[in-house]
Amino acid sequence: MADELTPETPEEEQPKKTHKQRKNGLYPGVSDELAESMRTGWADTELHGLEPIAQAGHTADRRAALSARFPGERLVVPAGRLKTRSNDTEYPFRASTEYAYLTGDQTENGVLVLEPTGAAGHTATVYLLPRSDRENGEFWLSGQGELWVGRRHSLTEAEQLLGIPASDVRELAGALTEAEGPVRCVRGHDSVIESALTDKVTKERDGELRVYLSEARAVKDAFEIGELQKAVDSTVRGFEDVVKVLDKAEATSERYIEGTFFLRARVEGNDVGYGSICAAGPHACTLHWVRNDGDVRAGDLLLLDAGVETHSLYTADVTRTLPINGTYTDIQRKIYDAVYASQEAGIAAVKPGAKFRDFHDASQHVLAEKLVEWGLLEGPVERVLELGLQRRWTLHGTGHMLGMDVHDCAAARTEAYVDGTLEPGMCLTVEPGLYFQADDLTVPEEYRGIGVRIEDDILVTEDGNRNLSAGLPRTSTEVEAWMARLKG
Repeated sequence: MADELTPETPEEEQPKKTHKQRKNGLYPGVSDELAESMRTGWADTELHGLEPIAQAGHTADRRAALSARFPGERLVVPAGRLKTRSNDTEYPFRASTEYAYLTGDQTENGVLVLEPTGAAGHTATVYLLPRSDRENGEFWLSGQGELWVGRRHSLTEAEQLLGIPASDVRELAGALTEAEGPVRCVRGHDSVIESALTDKVTKERDGELRVYLSEARAVKDAFEIGELQKAVDSTVRGFEDVVKVLDKAEATSERYIEGTFFLRARVEGNDVGYGSICAAGPHACTLHWVRNDGDVRAGDLLLLDAGVETHSLYTADVTRTLPINGTYTDIQRKIYDAVYASQEAGIAAVKPGAKFRDFHDASQHVLAEKLVEWGLLEGPVERVLELGLQRRWTLHGTGHMLGMDVHDCAAARTEAYVDGTLEPGMCLTVEPGLYFQADDLTVPEEYRGIGVRIEDDILVTEDGNRNLSAGLPRTSTEVEAWMARLKG
């Protein structure tokens, strides 16, 4: 990685005409002659006649609904800033969900501002970093300049793509400091913007804005449903990729599985939607096993929980528990089939008008029945469920909302989410599991170290539901046949 002349501070906070050199850089400075050479001789690369991004009409509708909810108030929604990974390297940037949902833009430092036009209505402006300046050398001297990290869209190009008037974000903080009237801001993404608003906002009012934007995402529009299906389809192919290389994973570690799925995510999408869980053997009993550094052994199970995130930031969230050698043992099949039966009951309960809790209750009832039947719990089943005794081995809820965040709508009110009612257009996961820890002395030894989860992405439709991830087999016999075909 090249390391010359990169400044130590963000470009919008630097003097207009100077750029700091990195300490211990090889060049002592920039001669006047070199500076003049770098200013001239560049072709005009402005892009013209750009078509709006695919979701531009949908983001306009979302902004209109937001405007109607908070009349007469200035609304500020930042994308966020780069975060340092180590020294002078940053994590890959991922725009805040709220900002991307309302604009379709994904660039760092962006801020959407809805300026009230009176008692009702707003004018939307997206504030962005313009193309890096060639006159003052920013484009090649700044660490975030064009020759270092790539070309940004000009403000004019951004307006054409997003369908929103665009302005220079470097002037926004000062303007917000001087602004008057009620303001709400989505917090936690941009400290500079929050500092500019520090005497104008309240935690309560900002919280109400975040809750609204979380609940607004519960029902997906046509664009979002298409993106979720795209994410799931890529995820299915990623699972197929993994099955084809299980022999290589056995020779290395769970990291081979992680890397294989990541390749599919990066080739067909933006990234993985969350850290992939590639849990072999007893690691499957750790719900969020993302170290992925363990052995992959024939005879064990692999719990693979992974999802591709599309370029528009919608993610799949799918889990399959696979026999590494292609065939379940009797005890593995017994546990797997119980989880499958539980999932079937849960999926059947997903329909418009049902309570969100219904699919969880249906799934848990089946698992409690199995645990009583196997002699691991004393019945009756209703007593087990009332006391939550099954949770020693089921551990987690049976599903969650899905969308731009893997655990979408997380800031929604309880009455609108887990105590709410399902509507067409909602997308959620159904993912029951059974986990018998390797050190659990309350179960027979043959159970210990076995963890099974089956997870699918379910869209609520007008007449029931649609399993977006039906392209992956679910029954134990179908999984074995599918693996045999892929392994050739």
